[in-house]
Amino acid sequence: MPLEVRELIIKATVTQEGSGAATAAPTGGNNGNSSNEEQLKQALEKILDTLKDKNER
Repeated sequence: MPLEVRELIIKATVTQEGSGAATAAPTGGNNGNSSNEEQLKQALEKILDTLKDKNER
C-alpha cells in the first residue's frame, strides 16, 4: 500500500556570528558553509526528482 505525504515541514535555523564569535571560530569556516549549501542542493534535487516522478505517473 503506497504512503502519501500530504504535508512537508522544513525548519531552518539561521544564526549570525557576532564580532566576538568570529575570533573564536576556526580558520576555514567557509568550508562548512559550502558543505551545507551542497547538502541543501542535494536535498532539493531529491525532492524535485521525487515530484517529477510523481507527476509522470
